[in-house]
Amino acid sequence: MRVWFLSAGLALMCMAQNAAAGTVLIVGDSISAGFGLDTRLGWVSLLEQRLKREGFDDKVINASISGDTSAGGQARLPALLAEHKPELVILELGGNDGLRGMLPTQLQQNLAAMIDSSGPVAPRYCCWACNCRPTMASATPRRLPRFTATWPMRKNPSGAVFLDGIGGHPDLMQADGLHPAAVAQGKLLENVWPTLKPLL
Repeated sequence: MRVWFLSAGLALMCMAQNAAAGTVLIVGDSISAGFGLDTRLGWVSLLEQRLKREGFDDKVINASISGDTSAGGQARLPALLAEHKPELVILELGGNDGLRGMLPTQLQQNLAAMIDSSGPVAPRYCCWACNCRPTMASATPRRLPRFTATWPMRKNPSGAVFLDGIGGHPDLMQADGLHPAAVAQGKLLENVWPTLKPLL
């Protein structure tokens, strides 16, 4: 098993074991749900298209909900695991925790609980956990340093960050400054593909 952490942008954590191709379950928030976009243009749809082009048989289930928090994802995960029996679980959660002023320690606990609960079901696991950029924490400035320090324990050797090259670039973001625009969806996929591909 490997566990990787990033300390900037969106933290990437992966746990992997050998498993056959099957179902990929994505449990995320608005970024993966395609908020403000035609969902056919979102990074999850682009992932499905790439899998087909490259000959993967994995089925993608997008169970992302705009506005979801790590607590919401934790509550939803058991039923999703039971229904879909995925071989790979991808979490993209945490941004709304920061926006709502939730404690970083609670985010860590929720994600750890999700990892523990999915382990017996899904042999492969990836998690993007927001460490809260300044633009995402305007309502909770006192907690920003704590969110920034949430995931610095280990570095991902690949250096890949989910929002790398996107966050902080107005031309790649929607008008709200929080959600990547359609033109950035391909970049989101490119940022994570080198890490995801070996897990498929």
